[in-house]
This record gives sequence, C-alpha cells and structure tokens, in this order.
Amino acid sequence: MTRLRLPALLAAAFAALLSTQSFAAQKDHFSVCWTIYAGWMPWEYAGSQGIVDKWAKKYGIKIDVVQLNDYVESINQYTAGQFDGCTMTNMDALTIPAAGGVDSTALIVSDFSNGNDGVVLKGEGKKVADLKGMDVNLVELSVSHYLLARALDSVDLTEKDLKVVNTSDADISAAFNTDEVKAVTTWNPMLSDIKAKPGVTEVFNSSQIPGEIMDMMVVNSATLKDNPALGKALTGAWFEVVALMNAKNAASKAALGHMAKASGTDLAGFQAQLDTTRLFATPAEALSFATSKQLPDTMRKVAEFSFEHGLLGEGAKDPSAVGMSFANGVTSGDTGNLKLRFDPTYVQMAADAKL
Repeated sequence: MTRLRLPALLAAAFAALLSTQSFAAQKDHFSVCWTIYAGWMPWEYAGSQGIVDKWAKKYGIKIDVVQLNDYVESINQYTAGQFDGCTMTNMDALTIPAAGGVDSTALIVSDFSNGNDGVVLKGEGKKVADLKGMDVNLVELSVSHYLLARALDSVDLTEKDLKVVNTSDADISAAFNTDEVKAVTTWNPMLSDIKAKPGVTEVFNSSQIPGEIMDMMVVNSATLKDNPALGKALTGAWFEVVALMNAKNAASKAALGHMAKASGTDLAGFQAQLDTTRLFATPAEALSFATSKQLPDTMRKVAEFSFEHGLLGEGAKDPSAVGMSFANGVTSGDTGNLKLRFDPTYVQMAADAKL
C-alpha cells in the first residue's frame, strides 16, 4: 500500500464540490476503488470471486470493485466524484475529501495498524530519545509522519528536535542502505525489509498507539443516504470474506493464498503482514471499535496533527475546522461543517444479522 499524503488536492476538491448534487440521487450502479495493502486485500477477493456481485444482486444493484495502482490517485479520484467509495486511512479521509469539502462516511473501519508502521534506527539498543538531532527519512505528511510525531510525544520531544527528510515509499528501503540515512519511519512491506537488516533497532511502532492508524472503506455520504443498498451490500460482502479468512480450514487457506498472490507475495509473507494488522474478525468487534470512546479522542489527535501541518486547508483557523460525527450523537469540531462521519449503522446491521 502506498499510503502517501500529498498537499491539498484542490482541483479534485473543487470538482467534487461541483458534482455533489449529482451524488444525491437514487441509482443502481456504483463503483468503489481500492489499492494493495494487507488489510484491503479482502476487497480484491470479494470483487474477483463474485461475493460483491452476490450481495449487490441481493439488493438489486451493481457494484464495480476497481483496483487502482496509486493510493493518492485513488483518493483523488474518489474526491473528484469518479468513485462512490474508496479505501483510505482515517487521516487521509479527514485531510483530503473531508477537508476538501466532500462529505464522507467511514462505512467500515476494517482494521488498525498494530505494528505495520514503525520507526527504525541504525545501531543496536537505540531508543526514541536517540532521534534528537537526527535526520529522519519518511513520506512527509503521511501516516508515517503522524507515527513519528506520536513517538516523539512519548519522550517529550517535538519535530523541532530533528529534521524530517521527505522520501518516497518506493525509495525508502534503498535510502536506508546508504551510509547517509540513519533513521526511517515507514510501513510494511518496506518496514519488514528494513528491520531484517543486521544492527538495526525498531524504537517505536504502531502497536504502541493502538487504534490510531485505521484503514477504512469510505463512501460519499449523500450517495449512502439516498442508496442504503450500497452500504448493506458492501458491508455484507466485507464480513463474509473476513469470516472466510478466519475459518481456519482449507477454504480459508485457499482464500488467503489468493490474496497473497494478488498482493505480490506468498502466503507466509501475507500472513506476516496480517499479524501486524488488527483486522476485526467479526461485525461485533468492528462495532465495538466504531462505538468506543477512544475513536473521537483519536480523531481529535489526528485533527491536531493535520492542522499543525497545514492539511486542513488554507482557511482552517484551528484543529476544529472540519467537523466529525461519531456513534451515539458524539461530534467533534465545527458542527456547521460536518464532513467526516463515522457511522456504524451498517456494521450494526451485520452484527444483528439483519443484512
């Protein structure tokens, strides 16, 4: 997964704003996009094996599940109205479509990074405090940047105590092989490659901030409101695949093998990535997370980081510029500008076996 975060995608946002009215209508044909990442491979399986088709047919609609090769571009296209839904992280959902004025709903919070993202230094026995005064290579304004900020928080350091060096995800492993680069923050599979090198220390990873780097299926709120069948079909298909993955039988092994191959690795490699991904195995688990008190608190932290780094737009005066809503009537930020909604309605239906 290329979890890059580029500066505000204004052209896409304006395009989406212009097309907002076209969303708010009933229709029977939808499209969602996804990019390769361990936690999103179930969408590939659901799409290629006819599971989405089955659930869509149940509700009298059609859903195209489209793979895109570029993560940023997938969100960009969703923001511009070219897709009804898209896989993305919680931070990117806030800072790209929501900050760009596109009202979006986190239909399914499917997992959180539980070690898939980490900070690595050359040398044995290193600690987070050793980052002081160093250059740290990472994808600037990405979840790696957020992870670094949280690591620094843990030892009362700030980004002013070091220098961030923007490095693409495609180049970060090679950069770490050079003498000049001493510290990196990245995600799997690059993280696994870097950690496997001799004489290095992972000083911090996402398992130390559980639940803060989330992976989600995000859909346009107006589309979902006017077409609840979309939410039902996607949610039903998702949890059918996740149940299959956790069945621990021949069928689940075959499914996992299929996903591994589709993501460019073998079963062992894919399982290693899943091991550091807290994938919610049941609707009940996903519902518990989506209705927790932790979620609004986490998103406030994400909003603060995003504001400090200029990701909420030029007009944002403080971290509350983009309003967010959560389960049980909880809101955060500007309630007059609610643009990101964590709505567990459809996961609740799955948990209640009402899909």
